[in-house]
Amino acid sequence: MIKKTSFFKRPGVQTLLASILCAILGIILGYIILLFMNSEHAAEGMWAILKNFFKFSNNPNTLMYYLGSTLVKAVPVILCAEAILFAYKAGLFNIGAAGQYTVGIIACLYTSLALGWNWFLCLLAAIVAGAVWGLLAGFFKAFFNVNEVIAGIMLNWIGLYICNIVIGGEKCMNQTKSETFDLFATNPSALLPGFMKEVFGNNQYTTIAIPITIVVAIIILVVLNKTTFGYELKATGHNKDAAKYAGMNAKRNIILTLVISGAISGMAAGLYYLTSIEHYQISSSVPGMGFTGIAVAFLGGLHPLGTIFAGLFVEYITLGGQYLNTNYYNPQVADLMIAIIIYLCGFVLFFKTLINRPGKVKVNANAEPEKTEKKEV
Repeated sequence: MIKKTSFFKRPGVQTLLASILCAILGIILGYIILLFMNSEHAAEGMWAILKNFFKFSNNPNTLMYYLGSTLVKAVPVILCAEAILFAYKAGLFNIGAAGQYTVGIIACLYTSLALGWNWFLCLLAAIVAGAVWGLLAGFFKAFFNVNEVIAGIMLNWIGLYICNIVIGGEKCMNQTKSETFDLFATNPSALLPGFMKEVFGNNQYTTIAIPITIVVAIIILVVLNKTTFGYELKATGHNKDAAKYAGMNAKRNIILTLVISGAISGMAAGLYYLTSIEHYQISSSVPGMGFTGIAVAFLGGLHPLGTIFAGLFVEYITLGGQYLNTNYYNPQVADLMIAIIIYLCGFVLFFKTLINRPGKVKVNANAEPEKTEKKEV
């Protein structure tokens, strides 16, 4: 007879509860910070952040427009989280997702602005660039046993400096504005095809990037849990020597894992910048998508579909900060709150362990041990 697992003991339920707990704690701590800074307007400030674009509820067209923009801006965060999740499930910590995202920016913007390619080739270039950057980290890990974290950090900065040099040239960047040219005016063929623009208040930035993100998450879920290839990747990541003894090509699997993870990160850049919702500017720091993706992956319970909702939540709170009244609060307060929430995301597994903690069993000293009878099958 199979014993039924209680509802709250199911791994999926525990992960969901742990993620919700982290989000609530982050919001509470954010509110406490607002209280210390200006207690009189703390409730008003927190409500403005949580309400976000729903402040336009009286105007459905505007509401849907901002909803569409939020979905578009959440795409790179979600995909970088999916890339990190994929590698983590295979036993590798791809902190180099930020660099893979950066070279994806180089590929998609240079091919679209300097070479005039169409959107499909530009997106493909971004995917290939991210894959190559992942390949380098995988190669060092597989053949020279260089920790993927060290290799990833090194490649992050190399990618950033190359991006500033290549994209900062006159072919891609408007020197007077210090930002890349607008694709709408320079090369409309490089823009991703639209997706349900009428539904999202004729938002020109809502593109096929949104459904592609969902499809990628589903593919990762299937590959990791339903295929022999996914099993080999996970087995190699957890114990390279055991996988090798079992006849698996450990070096190949390590490289493939980081190549696929890098390709997803590169795709994230392509799907974002080929909407032209944001223009690249010379930066002195590595894009935060790769690092935020780590927190989003854990907030989503290291589940491909859960990561989608976690990414939407983090982006929603991030964009909600722009509605904070700067007459009462420094604009950076919103960033501080977001940082706290993201930091707490790393405690999802900790809270999950607490929820799953077994209760104390009372033992009766006078009780006799329970006898079990053997049953014939």
